Amino acid sequence: MSEINEWCMNIQNIVDDIDRCIRSGEDERLTLGRLSQTLGYSEYYVSRKFSEISGMKLRDYMRYRRLAFALRELRDADKGILDIALDYGFTSHEAFTRAFKAAYGITPSAYRSHPVPVILRTAIRPFDCYLLGIGGTGMAQTNSDIKAYFVTIPAHKFLHIRNYESIGYYDFWEKQSHIPGQDCETICGLLDSIKGKLDDMGGDEANSGSGHVMAYINEPEGRICSWGIPLAEAYGVRLPADYSGEIPRQMQIMDVPEGEYIVFEHGPFDFQTENSAVEAKIEQAMKDFDYEKSGYELDKTQGRVFYFYHDCRRYWKYIRPVRKTAF
Repeated sequence: MSEINEWCMNIQNIVDDIDRCIRSGEDERLTLGRLSQTLGYSEYYVSRKFSEISGMKLRDYMRYRRLAFALRELRDADKGILDIALDYGFTSHEAFTRAFKAAYGITPSAYRSHPVPVILRTAIRPFDCYLLGIGGTGMAQTNSDIKAYFVTIPAHKFLHIRNYESIGYYDFWEKQSHIPGQDCETICGLLDSIKGKLDDMGGDEANSGSGHVMAYINEPEGRICSWGIPLAEAYGVRLPADYSGEIPRQMQIMDVPEGEYIVFEHGPFDFQTENSAVEAKIEQAMKDFDYEKSGYELDKTQGRVFYFYHDCRRYWKYIRPVRKTAF
């Protein structure tokens, strides 16, 4: 493993440790000295490498993550503002209010009364094989079978950004990074602040565990993909059909009618070593599936949406729209 990838792994371990400490209330363990000691390097060296890889100072990252956790409690719980402030390491209501307003441009009390979309500091993923553009770091084989089954998904809304030219996750975010306000950090931060996400399992990373999904929308203006369909790639969250909250200016929302889908699902896997193998296995399963025997066919109607769920702790899923075959 190269030195840069090794340090990406080291910083990823620090990031995971920070979130564990915040969730468990072990604030006293969140010190640079302890984090550095764990890695066996000096505080200065760890601070410098963290800044090089993440683009921000370690102490700033820890403060923004505390604020992100606190904001979710303001949005979703009935606990008092002072109690939330103290739980997340702030010494007073005033200190919390100053930090919160500096980060989000709104006071905690005003946000609680009207939870508008704001850009949260999501957990960074320095060791993300997608964003590193390497598709995985090993050739480990996965023994998990792919499950294929049909589901009916109720009507809902899809809040998202989309790109008509990108090819895959890495290329999508590379292209979006050149559009003001549509880079990965900004969009994921905004999506994290949206209340009512249908797929939110309480995760802290920008993946399906926190309700984020990649999608492929059948659009005539999209590029022709390997499935022979013109697709626009999109990234966003599914919301209830009656969602009426504020829409961030750089996003769009669409109504997705009730429909039938086929799901190709792989169980939990090791992100660092099995990602490529899982991807290859699930792609092969989709290619080999006998639609004729099932009585269904892929629904290639304009506007239909294919969903992609990626959360290595739970699963990898492709959800593709289908319709019954006419006889």
